[in-house]
Amino acid sequence: MKNFICPFVSIEEFERYKNQFRVFTRDDDKKVFNAQIIDFKKGDVNGDGIKDNVFLMGNKPYGDESPFVDNITLIIQCGKTQRFTRVRLENDAGYNPTLFLGNFTKDKVEEILITIDTGGSGGTIYSYVYSFLNSDLKKMFDSDRFNDEYEYSVMYRDNYRVDVISKTLGYKYTLDIQYKGREYLSEIYDKNGKLKEPIEGFVRPLGGLYPIDFERDGILELYAAQGVSGRYGADGLGFIETVLKWDGKAFKVDRQYVAIFGEEY
Repeated sequence: MKNFICPFVSIEEFERYKNQFRVFTRDDDKKVFNAQIIDFKKGDVNGDGIKDNVFLMGNKPYGDESPFVDNITLIIQCGKTQRFTRVRLENDAGYNPTLFLGNFTKDKVEEILITIDTGGSGGTIYSYVYSFLNSDLKKMFDSDRFNDEYEYSVMYRDNYRVDVISKTLGYKYTLDIQYKGREYLSEIYDKNGKLKEPIEGFVRPLGGLYPIDFERDGILELYAAQGVSGRYGADGLGFIETVLKWDGKAFKVDRQYVAIFGEEY
């Protein structure tokens, strides 16, 4: 589904119905809910040199005691004109939605990073990065697209090894899983270290997306983390860590690693 951007509305209109903010939903495009400000940040996101107000608004159907929020909506208020722009997120329900403003490009203007916990057992997230330069909204990053674009295979091998292959990038990482312990390994391997049967694992969807200025030049990169699982989701083998840099058109892989868990020494 494409983002929905409403026409600019005046401050008076916003104030009049901000507690009954109208958001168009998938089930009922005329549904009205009791909107709350879930997160708020201030920064220059349109490049006019004046700080703008950026809100995440949403509905808490189970009350304030629950971290679940639905109908999550991005609201941008221009600091100069005081006008509002509203953006509906494609994945607009989840837990603990947050905002971050920072510069991921060389234009010295702040972009908008949104992160939402899905609430699933795999510890995954929805995440988006938007540019609002010159009041022109552009999506720079979408977690669903990222998950679809980067494909992996995870194959157990003899001698307590697991190959993690990035099909998209053409990289192979070989993990030594002896740290998993004798009980775990005995279920999979015979006494000679041979697999009892073929086993495939998998790489989980995006589980973390963090803005980091690795080069200390004032321009942020994205650090993306994905869990590597073995026979089932909770059978963690490590994490794929991908550093993404904006190349002027898209976030591209700058480098990638696989990290494993340690063992007591």
